[in-house]
Amino acid sequence: MKPRVVLLFGLLATLLAACDLPAGGQDTAGQPPAQTQTQQPRTQQPQPQRTSPQQTAPPQTSPQSSRDPQSGLNWVSQNELPREGSQLLQVIGKGGPFRYSKDGVTFGNRERILPRQNGGYYREYTVLTPGEGDRGARRIVCGGQPVTRTAECYYTADHYSSFRRIRP
Repeated sequence: MKPRVVLLFGLLATLLAACDLPAGGQDTAGQPPAQTQTQQPRTQQPQPQRTSPQQTAPPQTSPQSSRDPQSGLNWVSQNELPREGSQLLQVIGKGGPFRYSKDGVTFGNRERILPRQNGGYYREYTVLTPGEGDRGARRIVCGGQPVTRTAECYYTADHYSSFRRIRP
């Protein structure tokens, strides 16, 4: 055999022999070693809990972050909306007047994110976006009777890609 191979076999044999040494308080037969008077049992100290980013505990959910059971969408409170959204909800509640001619038109729900309803159930309203030259992407969509407190309203900031249910 070549000297390198002999050396590798020797290292491998040494490593294997090291694995047979007592480890974790057990002998090679898997039995705990006999205690002598000079040996004191070791008490295991509690280790601090370490978590990796993947093992972090989920954040505590508050009523504001729970999901609407009807739509499955996250809730958003009126005071979490942009100021213009809160103002628009008040205008919707009064029945107008609306800034844009398309406010109050039927929302078709073609994205199928909102709960399915008969045609004409949902109406859309434009949330003013400061600095936008046109209607922008922010909308409030309401179903049912928007003038009443029983209306279901949803907010989108990204032109119908996602919605959150507005708490009544």
